[in-house]
Amino acid sequence: MALLSIEDVCVSYGKAEAVRHVSLKVERGQIVTVIGPNGAGKTSLLTTAIGMIPSTGVIKCDGQDITRLDTESRVEMGFCLVPERRELFAEMSVHDNLRLGAYSRRDGKAAIQQSMDEVFARFPRLKERLSQHAGTLSGGERQMLALGRALMAKPKLLMLDEPSLGLAPLITREIFRIIASLRELGVSILLIEQNARAALETADFGYVMEVGEIVHSGPAATLIDDPRLISTYLGGGAD
Repeated sequence: MALLSIEDVCVSYGKAEAVRHVSLKVERGQIVTVIGPNGAGKTSLLTTAIGMIPSTGVIKCDGQDITRLDTESRVEMGFCLVPERRELFAEMSVHDNLRLGAYSRRDGKAAIQQSMDEVFARFPRLKERLSQHAGTLSGGERQMLALGRALMAKPKLLMLDEPSLGLAPLITREIFRIIASLRELGVSILLIEQNARAALETADFGYVMEVGEIVHSGPAATLIDDPRLISTYLGGGAD
């Protein structure tokens, strides 16, 4: 049974249809990516999955229909979204931003501290900047903080919207290495990304979305060698 199942979902803004009859699945422990051009509806799909905008169709978690649940209820079920703009608290310290990631947990201070230690092991740079304001971090460090804050929530499903946006190629490779390493935690990931090559090299399964619709899908290792995708998305290596 899939951890996340999106079935025949449509999203509209007034008369403009952003997502049209989209279906996809994320299995437990799997990294699934959705690639495609700007304006394809990828971000709308994520914000629908987390419950921030209304939709038609059905969304399920572990077979349970959650279509009508609000965002807070989905977060309590283990959903966590890292948005494109990261949405850190710029005037707060790295430490306080991380602590806020655990706000919904009820498993005690010792467990939360253990999660903090695990984040520092994965992102040693954050420990070096523990008291620094988030707004003074570099772009790569801010993305690491956004990922670290999400991990503090102990998510079952981590949804990432354009994690490489605005980052230098070297930092982008580091961020995707970190994303791939999250498999060992058993975290399922739904990844929205314009850097198609990096996304497919990291993911287990991929969907191609254009003008609000899924136009192609398959194992990531197969898609990355697909001549149609190479000519459209993969030709330059970094899309």
